[in-house]
Amino acid sequence: MQYVYILRCSNGHTYVGCTQDLRERFDRHSNGHVPATKRLLPVTLLFYCAFTDKPAAFAFEKYLKSGSGRAFMNKRLL
Repeated sequence: MQYVYILRCSNGHTYVGCTQDLRERFDRHSNGHVPATKRLLPVTLLFYCAFTDKPAAFAFEKYLKSGSGRAFMNKRLL
């Protein structure tokens, strides 16, 4: 199982990521072990979606990081 997730950082921005172990990855974010979010603690899990197909998960993560994907995320997911 592959998970695409969205975090809200302390500065109000969102972080989009993909992982096989959502709980472990969120713990790593929360404990400051992820360079992209360690200065933006605390983080809150806003959304996640499970995929059985790894390429589809990575494609959805990439889409959410695009301009139209950010618009979709803000309008439909958050």
